[in-house]
Amino acid sequence: MNMFRRNVPLLAISQALMMSSTSLLLTTTALVGLEMAPDKSWATLPLAVMFIAVMLTSIPAALLMAKIGRKPAFMMATFFGMAGGALATYAIFNQNFWLFVTSGLLVGMFNGFGNYFRFAAADIVEHSLKSKAISAVLLGGVIAAVIGPNLANLTRDSIPEYIFAGSYISIVGLYILIFIVLGFLKLPDIKQHEDENNLEQARSLWEIASQPKFIVALLCAMLGYGVMSFVMTATPLAMHANTHSFSDTSFVISWHVLGMYAPSFVTGHLIQRFGVLRIMFIGAIFGLGCVAANLLGNTVTHYWIGLTLLGISWNFLFIGGTTLLTETYKPIERSKTQALNDFVIFTTVTIASLTAGVLQHNYGWETVNLGVIPIIIVIIISIIWLATKQKNDKPVEVVEVV
Repeated sequence: MNMFRRNVPLLAISQALMMSSTSLLLTTTALVGLEMAPDKSWATLPLAVMFIAVMLTSIPAALLMAKIGRKPAFMMATFFGMAGGALATYAIFNQNFWLFVTSGLLVGMFNGFGNYFRFAAADIVEHSLKSKAISAVLLGGVIAAVIGPNLANLTRDSIPEYIFAGSYISIVGLYILIFIVLGFLKLPDIKQHEDENNLEQARSLWEIASQPKFIVALLCAMLGYGVMSFVMTATPLAMHANTHSFSDTSFVISWHVLGMYAPSFVTGHLIQRFGVLRIMFIGAIFGLGCVAANLLGNTVTHYWIGLTLLGISWNFLFIGGTTLLTETYKPIERSKTQALNDFVIFTTVTIASLTAGVLQHNYGWETVNLGVIPIIIVIIISIIWLATKQKNDKPVEVVEVV
């Protein structure tokens, strides 16, 4: 419990600052890209490159943390974020789209490390507290829902003639704060659980990934995150096309991020009480609710309801999937298992963010939303499959008759 009280709040603050930067980028990047891109269908390319960097960094980050420890690796990665914010500002000053794309690459490299904050929390607590630790870290995103979009709105015109340049200067400060907060972490020695017995019993990655629990954990987190990224990335462009103001877009994204993280107050408790599969199933239903709201109209209210439901859907599926994943590996297996999990998730997110702008630009908002329905149905089917399998696999109690 002492490890929980000391480290989880620090990881939650770091998560909050990281997500504040990310939510600011989600609010502004597509609009800046739309202004500077030589082809308007490339407007979401900087965001896609950010997610590509997350994807490509996830495995090297896990391997580096296994070698030097999580704290020094996290702190080192903050310099990627600082450089990304500075380069984005320079790109806006010079109206250089490709430098702006490169800035997304640097920010994504930091996020590739930062996404392990949740695992850092889960791996230092006992099994019964894992879902609470993951929820507590992701709860930091509630702060991000307020800081990110509002910081974008406040700094949008802070430098005359260079719209959003001030916003990207501000995220450099956020990464500096992350560096300072991480300095107070006191994580256990990464080798403390790796005794000879564990080393002898370590399984191959194929064996770990073949478990039904692993398959469903990865599938739900991967597709849930992909749906969220796909719809959310297209939202600022759809609202812009429907002549909604930037303040309206900022409001919608703020509520979306709030929907992503505010449920973390209770998600861990709900998982403990009702079971992880039930909570993930409810998350998938919220995803269908998002699609329904988005298809019913194009007012700010429709976007607000749809994106808030989308955020809640992501929360239940992502925390549920992460919690389920922690039940599939031993301490010695955690680095490679977590690396595979995040690599696959952010490969999917990359594809989603890259195609969202193209689909929105060429086919419109209705097509974007109709396109995710089959994916949500796959999530629902996978949850039902695992629930049925676990029920059928329960050992039958044998009653001895005397």
